[in-house]
Amino acid sequence: MPLTQLRSGDKLFTKTQTQEYTIPVSNLLSLRLYSDTRPRYHHIADLQKGLILVHREKELVGEGTGFGVPIVRYRNKTYFSGSSTVQVSKKGSETTVLKQFVLDMISREQVKRVQIETEAARKLRTRFEELYMRHKHWRLLPLANLSKNIGVQKNFVRVEPRGKVAITYQIEPPLIHVTANFNLLERGSIQKIFLLNEQGSKYFTKHLDSNGVVLLDEQIGAWEKVESHWACFSTRNGEVGFRLWKVQDAILARGREFLKGTFDWIGLDYELGPEKTKFEYDIEIVGSQKQR
Repeated sequence: MPLTQLRSGDKLFTKTQTQEYTIPVSNLLSLRLYSDTRPRYHHIADLQKGLILVHREKELVGEGTGFGVPIVRYRNKTYFSGSSTVQVSKKGSETTVLKQFVLDMISREQVKRVQIETEAARKLRTRFEELYMRHKHWRLLPLANLSKNIGVQKNFVRVEPRGKVAITYQIEPPLIHVTANFNLLERGSIQKIFLLNEQGSKYFTKHLDSNGVVLLDEQIGAWEKVESHWACFSTRNGEVGFRLWKVQDAILARGREFLKGTFDWIGLDYELGPEKTKFEYDIEIVGSQKQR
């Protein structure tokens, strides 16, 4: 699709008619954001994504959600975003992106395209939702294999929205400052709020943290609480990566899962209490300074 240039002084980013934004970080790195649900991979094909890392013109998100994606668990259902609006502006060296995530999707399971709502199906749906919630007591890879074999497929259906979450990304490489505003949510019966920061596990295979812990591939695990001051995921050679820090009154957890054709994510996600109306944190793009 043809690209048109959007400018504010120097070249800022590119935009397509279907609202695709690419914001340069360095000569080889950029950040990409869509207003629709691209890239449409596997289980979360119909869900909105956050900022996606792009290296040498290749998107590195896999089945990850991207940076700064909200999910809200209410008492009876967990709500995801299937639609959004995006605004982009520039002031000096800083690019500001405002993406409003509409919480208008919930998960369902189907057996050979027939929707199922039995007690067993509800339990299965809960377990699949926990993939995005990252609770340590769920281990989903065996369940994924079983579901694939018996023909159970996960999908998301659009429902009456429970409000919006406004995410502001202030990008001034190598840092992204993320501000999440929850004031537009329906507040009743919220149990937990999650902010996901994920890319693809095929690309980011190395973990290191401020305590000196180094982990590779499966050593990272599906869910582990971060106890160090910061944690970072990178490519094996350290050329590209991303770092997040612990924030007061929030749980930061690391996770990785890869199963060909099913799961492909690695991330550092925050878990917040239901009382939160605003939350801020930073993401550092590792490797952007070397390549400038």
